[in-house]
Amino acid sequence: MKFNDELALFLKARYPIIYINTIEEDRVEYIIRKNIKTNLNRSIYSWDFVDGYTNNPNNEGFAKRNPLQALELVERLNAETPALFILKDFNRFLTDLSISRKLRNISRILKLQPKTIIIIGSDLTIPKELQDLLTVLQFQLPSESEISQELDRLVNSLNIKIESQLFENLTRACQGLPLERIRRVLSKIIATYKTIDNNSITILLSEKKQIISQTEILEYTSVEEQITNLGGLDNLKDWLRKRKTAFGIQASNYGLPTPRGLLLVGIQGTGKSLTAKAIANEWQLPLLKLDVGKLFGGIVGESESRLRQMITVAETISPCILWIDEIDKAFSSTESKGDSGTSNRVLATFVSWLSEKKKPVFVIATANNIDLLPLEIIRKGRFDEIFFLDLPKKEEREEIFKIHIKEFRPNNWESFDYSKLAELSESFSGAEIRQSIIEGMYHAFDEKREFTTNDISMALNESIPLAHLESNQMLKLQNWASSGRIRLASSKTIYLN
Repeated sequence: MKFNDELALFLKARYPIIYINTIEEDRVEYIIRKNIKTNLNRSIYSWDFVDGYTNNPNNEGFAKRNPLQALELVERLNAETPALFILKDFNRFLTDLSISRKLRNISRILKLQPKTIIIIGSDLTIPKELQDLLTVLQFQLPSESEISQELDRLVNSLNIKIESQLFENLTRACQGLPLERIRRVLSKIIATYKTIDNNSITILLSEKKQIISQTEILEYTSVEEQITNLGGLDNLKDWLRKRKTAFGIQASNYGLPTPRGLLLVGIQGTGKSLTAKAIANEWQLPLLKLDVGKLFGGIVGESESRLRQMITVAETISPCILWIDEIDKAFSSTESKGDSGTSNRVLATFVSWLSEKKKPVFVIATANNIDLLPLEIIRKGRFDEIFFLDLPKKEEREEIFKIHIKEFRPNNWESFDYSKLAELSESFSGAEIRQSIIEGMYHAFDEKREFTTNDISMALNESIPLAHLESNQMLKLQNWASSGRIRLASSKTIYLN
């Protein structure tokens, strides 16, 4: 049900006290006034702590800095006079005994009179004694259609021509921002650049970064990685390519559900983190990294609160990508942590959100050890797909060497013997291949000459890949992947050791 319809229903049903949870005070007041004018004939009394009652000549300035007196006006008005009281900042006083007692007394009167109290607050903190009395109504941030209308109005007023794809990308980038903030940012963009173009998206994303910085457990991650920098992984790349535009209006009109997320499994160094960053860059979506350590830190009960905060922030700035690195360490052995069931409760909340989320938050989780993951996470329906990132095969290793050497030596990268390097790097991960190149460069730099294939070859011969040290875990992952219970990120056949 839309906010307008829900509000109208509550008012007609004579709900005594309504708590509207929002950060958009001005916008929600405008909508309330419009709703009242359309559906109900009521006088509106607006109060805030500093100015008292405003917009009503008979009570102008009444109850300044006095929340208890603000409630007394409700009692003073004629019982038959239809009225609506909008109380701003009032959520700060709900814990006061005199205020809570007064609200409970007044509520009995309001049930018999055509009067309603609406409290507007950004923090949803309601004392236990008032929880049954207050009806909470969430006022959502502007929808895609509302943002589109605002952008359309602005573009037309400035006589600016914008391509349909850019307009769609801008609409998507604005999601999660209050309407007033969108207006301010767009005004700033036009004042600076005299137009709206692709640079505008970067500025809008920086506004979202400020919102993210206000939370302790989420980190806004800047990304420059390209999908083309991922060697191999052709199955995964194809899967991602088909979903690149799935967050847009056209996909929605087509009836496509928004992609839910990916679980990437593989040993360290196979490119899981790099993939998460590359997806965010390719899709032009903000990347939020969850700090698992901070999620479970602090006093008992805080973990659940922090998880809810994480979910709220992620959904607020959606569409976005939520990256949970090494999720197996976060939710492993939940029954043996001795934390009074905190881990189990957090897991239950997280899994429930994964299954039921409606907002376009694409979750990318990475795991090194599938055995440590609870069955609730890997079950179908939590993620769209689970991909196994195996160690790169010979052709893929050649590609990885080319990508990295081209980065270091863009002018003479073709002079290296990639076939030889690929042969020598059996069982090496992508990260280990890059490190071998750097090690070879250090060797040549020490001898004051240009590095060659031989320098990298020497570095490879001197290194022991992680796969040899964790061969049992690697074999277990390969067996699991080859059984068909998980999709291969690469089309190359798995060879079991």
